[in-house]
Amino acid sequence: MTGRASGGREHVISWEDPGILAREGLSMSGLDCMNALIEGRLPPPPACSMMNFRLTEAAEGHAAGVMEPAEYHYNPFGGVHGGVLVTLMDTVMGCAVHTMLAAGVLYSTLEVKSNFVRQVSVRSGTLRCLASVIHLGRRTATAECRVTDASGDLCAHATTTCLILRPPNSGNQV
Repeated sequence: MTGRASGGREHVISWEDPGILAREGLSMSGLDCMNALIEGRLPPPPACSMMNFRLTEAAEGHAAGVMEPAEYHYNPFGGVHGGVLVTLMDTVMGCAVHTMLAAGVLYSTLEVKSNFVRQVSVRSGTLRCLASVIHLGRRTATAECRVTDASGDLCAHATTTCLILRPPNSGNQV
């Protein structure tokens, strides 16, 4: 390639120190942490800025968030890249799992199974992702989610398995 195509665009993001969320969030239950994010008492993770994502709802075992698709999310064929949608679903399912965890207990995604049922673009409007926990055990949790577009049409759905990470000597605390 000898040069840049015409019509270049730019996207600038800003974020707050992610250490604030890490430090303060660990001292709260998962549900309290998610609600602090929604209410703006804690700063969102930097990835949320890149994704045009914000968490909108959290209740025990449930979470919801919205994302505004943008051109910088596109694959070479004019649709939002599948990896962006997987990141959206992974984030919201993880938030749903986190709502059920005690202070100091964390999670990490072990696997995600995703299904895309329609192309997403800026014309899709605001995407809504709604996730629910299916199972919470001592070592793993499972959750599922659905992503719909501004018209309410299903765009994607997924399931996840998360590893529950407990601090040493935490007993059976969930």
